[in-house]
Amino acid sequence: MALARILTAKGIQTARVDLQKGNAALATPIDLKPAGLTSLSQLLSHPDLEQLAVNLPSDGPGIPLDQVNWLPPIDDQEVWAAGVTYKRSQTARMEESEAAASCYDRVYTAARPEIFFKATPGRCSGHLGMLRIREDAHWNVPEPELALVIASSGKIVGYTIGNDMSSRDIEGDNPLYLPQAKLYNQCCGLGPWISLASQMPERQSIEIALAIHRDDQVVFEGKTSIAQMARQFEDLVSWLLRDNDMHQGAFLLTGTGVVPDSDFTLKRGDIVDITISGIGTLTNTIVQG
Repeated sequence: MALARILTAKGIQTARVDLQKGNAALATPIDLKPAGLTSLSQLLSHPDLEQLAVNLPSDGPGIPLDQVNWLPPIDDQEVWAAGVTYKRSQTARMEESEAAASCYDRVYTAARPEIFFKATPGRCSGHLGMLRIREDAHWNVPEPELALVIASSGKIVGYTIGNDMSSRDIEGDNPLYLPQAKLYNQCCGLGPWISLASQMPERQSIEIALAIHRDDQVVFEGKTSIAQMARQFEDLVSWLLRDNDMHQGAFLLTGTGVVPDSDFTLKRGDIVDITISGIGTLTNTIVQG
């Protein structure tokens, strides 16, 4: 089962999706009021989340997935991200900044991971939404990442797909520019839904695939797997939560192992597909200006 946020005639609603039904699956709005809940973040932090998600009554008819107006599956949470968690990411970061190469090399092997603030909910786009490249950047890439969905208790309760958009020339110019390279309008893709933790395949078998389309041609594609990560999910979460309470829960992007070559940059109108085992595909169109 998965949980989503969708836009219907009633407004923004939380919905459940039975992924086991494949092409016959529906996004069915659910009524949170019987459980005394008012938001998706509250539902995700409920101690009986999986049972409650199944049993909450419907709040409208099911909608075929190809007719859903998807919103990012986030409402009150913050989005954070971990960097240099894959060997390929370490290499790419060192390529973009000679001055900071030793920093990225050291953080790859250090006990403390790189963790940074990525987005507020309003800066996130959902499935089939728009993601932005900055006007003042010339080297922009998507970063396909598995996103951990963390309850207010600190427990990992689900997973979704994240696109950690990055302006590599800005960060490469000076590592202190990382917030500007990462955090801006429409800088983060999330979705299409949250797969609950019990529904996911064994971690080491989870694959992440990226395909970038331009003028009906695939101009870049790559693939990696969670088995290539140098860090464990729980370790990243423990560092995120040190002296840093998440009363509404949080999303934590876990880093990327698929990085386009240094001569590639996104262009206006590109379509980015990210597919992750156990979740599905997040598709976004690139805009600028």
